[in-house]
Amino acid sequence: MDDPRTRAGTLLGDYRLDQFLAESPTTVTWLAEQASIGRPVLLVELKASALDAREVFLANIRAQAAVDHPLIGSVYEAVSTPDQCFAALERLPGVSLADRMKTREALKPVQVAHVLRRIAEAMIPLEAAGTATSALGPAEVFLDAHGVVRLANVATAGERDPRRSAGDIAALGRSLPPLVADGRAGASRMLTVLAWMRGEGLDRTLSWQEIRSYAEQIEQQLAEAPAAAVPQTARALPKKSPLPQILGVAAVLAVVGIGAMFLNGKNGGKVELPLPGPVEVAAGEHPGPDGVRQQVAAFKLAGHEVTIGEYRDFLEALDRLPADQQSTYDHSTQPAEKKGHEPEGWADLLAAAKSGGQWQGRAVSEDCPVVNVDWWDAAAYCEWAACRLPTEAEWYAALHQKLGDPATLKPGGWGSVREISPADRTPAGLHGMAGSVAEWTNSQSLNPANPLGGTSWVIVGGSFLKPGSAATTREWTANRGLRRPDLGFRVVLPP
Repeated sequence: MDDPRTRAGTLLGDYRLDQFLAESPTTVTWLAEQASIGRPVLLVELKASALDAREVFLANIRAQAAVDHPLIGSVYEAVSTPDQCFAALERLPGVSLADRMKTREALKPVQVAHVLRRIAEAMIPLEAAGTATSALGPAEVFLDAHGVVRLANVATAGERDPRRSAGDIAALGRSLPPLVADGRAGASRMLTVLAWMRGEGLDRTLSWQEIRSYAEQIEQQLAEAPAAAVPQTARALPKKSPLPQILGVAAVLAVVGIGAMFLNGKNGGKVELPLPGPVEVAAGEHPGPDGVRQQVAAFKLAGHEVTIGEYRDFLEALDRLPADQQSTYDHSTQPAEKKGHEPEGWADLLAAAKSGGQWQGRAVSEDCPVVNVDWWDAAAYCEWAACRLPTEAEWYAALHQKLGDPATLKPGGWGSVREISPADRTPAGLHGMAGSVAEWTNSQSLNPANPLGGTSWVIVGGSFLKPGSAATTREWTANRGLRRPDLGFRVVLPP
């Protein structure tokens, strides 16, 4: 059989064959150019020895030509003569994900989330229309230098295989993890979604609709925050690496019921209440803690404290980093003698939370607030999760949203952030501001009771261990290394 490569530079109809790409038992694929108008194309030619299969070939091309979607490659034309049969397809810009992985070109987690969302947006209408498709993998997904995602046209003639979507989703879940840059904010969240796509921790794979929702949430959470609002790290992040996280995972999980089951380590059973979503606060003047209105920029405060399960994801992401990168997320002012970010008594707390047992005499689950964390732990978590600690002014501005008098909130006790007493929920949707656990902020201020004592770090909100506390309770400490079983934190999300 003649080597098709020898035909490079020759014409096939109006097309100059520039570069041989691939060969199958029945076809040869070329990078080509339509000579009359200088248009680059992908040309698929039926071999002379396979011309008796032209009806099948043309039926598949007609199925591809029927697809009209901006993310999916187009069919320009098909030519069929007694001795020739070929089709000219759109040549997609950029590089395929398969080629990226071959050269070990990892992407930021937010880029992977964007790619997954676009894949889902392209496949959902094909699935809904019952369009038959061939297998979709990294070789069929292209990403250009501007972040534009396009998919090769995988439509085929015939009836759609009902297992096609699940097969494609599982295959992408298996193949894409090396594409996720390890050590970058959002990596563990992205790897968690890919694990779900493979069916890990679930009794099924995800649907395209679920993937789109998860990916969109991760994109929003990892949107770059203003530089002034993001804690500074002691060193730059590694250039290449993979990951999971909390708000990331937690907020994303709230999109569909399986999120609640996953956070609790369940593969079945009833779907629990969703995690409370963030509260948006508009820019402007808002009531402050001392009765003075304060100017704040627009922001979103998490509706709940960071949970044990969310913080666990952070520690697991740290464990996956090489030893010389374990301090990647440390705040620039963290003392050199502080090593690691495990809360005090973490092993016992996590074990009890996973089993639904008790810790220090209290029932605990992975949805309870993480406690025994110091300020440095909270700051490192925020750096990893692409969020930040709130300022004192922001915390109070959010507290007053739709709430004239914070004193009307009744302190809730210890428990899941999903199930806080209605009396300790603000009308805007914040849980546990008057009770639950006290919370770190990113502010220093004067203690009015000691105006000559200088500024100290501010802890806000009520605590289940202090029955007399309330939403307007504040504490001051000079010790950012303070850890207590009633002290946690909530975060400000990226805009």
